[in-house]
Amino acid sequence: MRRVVITGATGTIGMALINKCIESKIEVIALVNPDSRRLDRIPKDPLVRVIKCGLDDLAEASAKSLGIEETEPGGGTFADAFIHLAWGGTFGDSRNNRDLQDKNAAYALDAVRLAGRLGCSVFVGAGSQAEYGRVSGVLTPDTPCNPENEYGRAKLRASRETRTMCRELGIRHIWTRILSIYGPYDGEGTMVMSVIRKLLSGQKPSLTAGEQMWDYLYCEDAANALLLLARHGRDGGIYPIGSGTARPLREYIEIIRDEIDPDLPLGFGEVPYSDKQVMHLCADTSSLREDTGFSPAVEFREGIRHTIEYCRV
Repeated sequence: MRRVVITGATGTIGMALINKCIESKIEVIALVNPDSRRLDRIPKDPLVRVIKCGLDDLAEASAKSLGIEETEPGGGTFADAFIHLAWGGTFGDSRNNRDLQDKNAAYALDAVRLAGRLGCSVFVGAGSQAEYGRVSGVLTPDTPCNPENEYGRAKLRASRETRTMCRELGIRHIWTRILSIYGPYDGEGTMVMSVIRKLLSGQKPSLTAGEQMWDYLYCEDAANALLLLARHGRDGGIYPIGSGTARPLREYIEIIRDEIDPDLPLGFGEVPYSDKQVMHLCADTSSLREDTGFSPAVEFREGIRHTIEYCRV
């Protein structure tokens, strides 16, 4: 694999994916929101080309309009893989904005069409555990999906419709269902980042009882999984992405606190569980492991140290 197209490049997974590609000597075409204020975080490297192309620009984009026509003078294939991470409205009330989420699902189809125009042989879509809804057991490729918000429903729709379109275009289709990813550049509204910020400022974070069983995966491991799937994933395959191990949320939070200052207080039980609180989240990664050889390399404590250092800067 010599050249990869990435949308959503400035997020925690996107940034880790760009760095992984550089490490692997893979050229990156990063399609970014023209209005993004995060473009300066993308590494300035000869292997990385940043092109302003938002989700609503994908439908009309081409190798010529993106300015990458010269990358393949003989015509034909301009990129090998298309990894679609971009998605609007992933936090808060936006997750139940039907119009917004329907647009996201339509944009995913635009991404597949663009992958076809660029000659990509594989499309990797970033789905979500939200497609499953609340499940008490481990999440497998065959676990029935019962999404409980518009975000989850749109992701599930995108998984099915992009698979059909890829089949029509002769593109290998990989769909991932990503659990909880953490690391540098993560959204400030996530549990990990909000707890880190509170503790670094000497404040006590207000928390639920922390009894939820959760599965966290470091961003670099998630990026590695995506690249491995682009190379080796089965056509039509669905892959839950996580560490494959769950432990109480309380334990993760205590590790974060201990890495900052073991004497800082934690407000467990100060926040009630929501009506639709997910109490169990764990990926069955056996298919990912068997098809690609994937194995997480970064233990939670190590990943949290990197994340805390990022937050200190």
